[in-house]
Amino acid sequence: MSGLPSVINALGRLLLVFSLTYLLPIGCALVYRDGTFATFVTSLLACVGVGALLVIATRRHLRELKSRDGFILVAAAWTLTAAIATVPLMLHEQLSFTDAFFETMSGLTTTGATVMVGLDQVAPSINLWRHTLNWLGGMGIIVLAVAILPLLGVGGMQLLRAEVPGPIKDTKLTARIADTATILWTIYLWITIACVIALKLAGMDWFDAVCHAFSTLSLGGFSTRDASIGAFHSPLIEVVIIVFMVIAALNFATHYTAWRARSLRAYWRDAEAKGVLAVLLVSTLGCTLYLLIVGTYSDALTALREVSFNLISIATDCGFVSVDYAQWPIFVPFWMLFLSCVTASSGSTGGGIKMIRTLILTRQSSREISRLIHPTMAAPVTVGGIQIPNQVVFAILGFMFLYAMSIVGLTFLLIFGGLDFISAFTAVIACINNAGPGLGQVGPATNYQSLTDYEIWVLSFTMLLGRLEIFSLLILFTPRFWRK
Repeated sequence: MSGLPSVINALGRLLLVFSLTYLLPIGCALVYRDGTFATFVTSLLACVGVGALLVIATRRHLRELKSRDGFILVAAAWTLTAAIATVPLMLHEQLSFTDAFFETMSGLTTTGATVMVGLDQVAPSINLWRHTLNWLGGMGIIVLAVAILPLLGVGGMQLLRAEVPGPIKDTKLTARIADTATILWTIYLWITIACVIALKLAGMDWFDAVCHAFSTLSLGGFSTRDASIGAFHSPLIEVVIIVFMVIAALNFATHYTAWRARSLRAYWRDAEAKGVLAVLLVSTLGCTLYLLIVGTYSDALTALREVSFNLISIATDCGFVSVDYAQWPIFVPFWMLFLSCVTASSGSTGGGIKMIRTLILTRQSSREISRLIHPTMAAPVTVGGIQIPNQVVFAILGFMFLYAMSIVGLTFLLIFGGLDFISAFTAVIACINNAGPGLGQVGPATNYQSLTDYEIWVLSFTMLLGRLEIFSLLILFTPRFWRK
């Protein structure tokens, strides 16, 4: 492929940008004197070395990226940054490359699944590194770099189209792609700061507040405690996190519109936002009532507290837990996993199908039913008063087919490796939606540590597949893509 050297050059420049993120844990290591300073300095030098080597080796091939170059660069960037981010975990925590890669891929894809135990005793800088990966992955390393790469002579639109989730990717906040990326990251940063302050006021110390704000806004789900948010035993902390999880599950373009207009009307006009809030509200109240009826809880306030936090966490694809909800009647945990497929908005930090696709397919299904009754009726698909072109509807139908077949195929791969059906199916659902815990062997009271290397690699691929929304990754496996 003639453009491959240029892609490698751009990848090297991305790694040089990514190396700056090691400064956070290096500073943390100096403050806490936790013995990881040399580890992170070594990791930074390794990242800079690899990036510089790629840039120097391809320095004669710097040119504007073409559309398909963006897909290669996105997949390679997520894979290589996850690989280079494993160095601290391997050096200090003595994790194998397989487990370390799973952990870093989980962080960057904001899945929140972990193979690490004893998080309460892990060095603060290691925990901060895990959460930093969550935070960076939330809005996307590529979107971050796209604000810088134009200065380096590499085009940005091709990257954004491959990276940003959602079926309608040409919507711009500003005329220039770098401005768009900068606006998104500015909003993301300020909401994160607000979350840090709120968690501190709710009772966390500054370190836990920073780490959990990183995980909350990215909907990443990593925690500094094995028991996740349940370790804090604080209803106020849970309320704060619920609020910011919902904010993170809404479209950041809508946040920008609301901020610019200094009005909340932008959320009312956003069909996705109304859909997300309605689904969360109805599901929370319905599941709370169900658990009261079956006798899981006798106190309504306790039931509402536990259901609202855990259901919203899984539905928004965050992955925090406060109780072992696997002990609830099976209907509720499975409903929560179903919600992880459809709840988050496009343009949010969440995963899954996205609410906009859910709304469009719902309208399309209604249109097909109406056509059975009135075959000649002209009934365009509209969402929020906007007519959806047929090519977008067809693209979503293709996406849904690949999404369903990916879940089926990956589940069979895990069952083939010896994992039981419940664990295999829910692990795939949790990883492809970047939601974190599943059920069975990978439930909320455990983690992914007990899985074999084979199963870990299958799920690492699943997380990347979900984060890049299937098309952006599977396109690389088609012979037609590689033809001139």
